[in-house]
Amino acid sequence: MNFYQFSAKKMNTQEVSMKEYSGKVVLVVNTASKCGLTPQFKDLEILYQEYKDRGFEILGFPCNQFAKQDSGSNDEIHQFCQLNYGVTFNMFEKIDVNGENAHPLYKYLKEQSKSILGKEIKWNFTKFLIDDNGNVIKRYAPTVSPLKIKSDIEELLKK
Repeated sequence: MNFYQFSAKKMNTQEVSMKEYSGKVVLVVNTASKCGLTPQFKDLEILYQEYKDRGFEILGFPCNQFAKQDSGSNDEIHQFCQLNYGVTFNMFEKIDVNGENAHPLYKYLKEQSKSILGKEIKWNFTKFLIDDNGNVIKRYAPTVSPLKIKSDIEELLKK
């Protein structure tokens, strides 16, 4: 199994194979619109704008599993992200990241990169960095600012 064997639905309900991101460095993030960490959308967009032309993608996956902090519809979430943070990176339909209904992509990501606290996602804005070959390189805690991982992204983009 690798990252490219999975697919997910974008906000517009289009099914997208992760193979579309082959050869790119990818940051996968579970997001929420009503969380203390929601302002990370701003820094994620800064990262995306800085590196997108060099083969970098961000994939946002809204999740309502943590204190019900993303209870809106997919349309409401999408509008919120665009209006409040100018998000232009790819946002996917709301999913579960933990439990029996966890999206298969997240089951895979968690298996590939256990955190100090175990496999489960502990909160919104957990980040996974994937190299241009589809390997999970690193998992970042929710409180790690997206801008603090710039050097890791740059290192992978140099390859």
